[in-house]
Amino acid sequence: MKIKIVLSLMIFCLISFGFTTFAKASFYKGNDTHLLYMGRVEILNSQPRLWTAGAYFRFAFSGDTCKVILEDELRYGVEHNYIEIQVDNDQPIRLRLNNKVDTINVIPSYKRNIHQAIICKDTETGIGYVGVNGIIVDQLLNTPKRKGKLFEFWGDSITCGASSDTSSVGCGKGRWEDQHNAYMSYGAQTARKLDADWVLSSVSGIGLMHSCCDMKIIIPQVWDKMDMRNDSLSWDFSILPNVVFVCLGQNDGIQDKITFYENYISFLKQLRTKYANQPIVLLTSPMADAKLRAFLKEEIKDVIEKGNANGLKNLYSYTFEKSYNGGCDYHPSVVENKEISDLLVRYIKNTKGIL
Repeated sequence: MKIKIVLSLMIFCLISFGFTTFAKASFYKGNDTHLLYMGRVEILNSQPRLWTAGAYFRFAFSGDTCKVILEDELRYGVEHNYIEIQVDNDQPIRLRLNNKVDTINVIPSYKRNIHQAIICKDTETGIGYVGVNGIIVDQLLNTPKRKGKLFEFWGDSITCGASSDTSSVGCGKGRWEDQHNAYMSYGAQTARKLDADWVLSSVSGIGLMHSCCDMKIIIPQVWDKMDMRNDSLSWDFSILPNVVFVCLGQNDGIQDKITFYENYISFLKQLRTKYANQPIVLLTSPMADAKLRAFLKEEIKDVIEKGNANGLKNLYSYTFEKSYNGGCDYHPSVVENKEISDLLVRYIKNTKGIL
């Protein structure tokens, strides 16, 4: 079955599951050097694995079509990952992986000598990895270069893009992961608008000192892992960001001020062991109600004042002035994630020292 994506009566891209006939195709393994990976990705001998929400790979190819072979961990046998595919800046297409191994035919809208593609993991670590088995295509071309900037976003379900996308399955229907869309999360959108690569270091439900939903982990315990949900597979921090954003506190809720401050400072000290001089922007929660927003605003102000005075330095803050609850379970919707990213882009451009 072929899935046609139509926008304004124009077919921008056609993607299908299955096989196509290739006149002169070559097979490239998932670890081929022509593929550029970003995010928390485990590079195995032949199969890189995308772990965290928003992890992605880019590649350039020639030919009228290419075939991407992906493996879904299928955690517990029922949890299916979603991915987002964008070719040549056409409308992104979001797909659910249906099988253990899926072969996805990607057919660009227009003929051109070089096509640029990006494939992003829309679902988060807790849904399991997406393995890249390989690509069948006429030819993979020179490896895309990294962008001049890299942004890293630390956070919870909001940063993951969870519960934001109801285009396929509405709120309260299907499974929890059916509304995930990391590619359209505020962090990924902010990065793309400023021509930057991105890493989402985020886990739904997680907090600085208290996580929700009976979770046994908090962010300081899993900050250096690839599988951040299960506290396993170490991350090597091999690529360092130019700017770091921290959006935590929604799951902590209103806490004792001194204890919350101490936990926030402790986490920032952890980050500074890897990111010695990078600007770190502390965000209030876009989901927060008025009381929690006021608490986070005051605590972040205190963290920055005392942190800068005690050697942490280069700390910034941004406070959202309202709640964004248009998605499922009071999360920001895809449209609201765009609004949040617009605010952050304006803030970044207008704040001296961040870029």
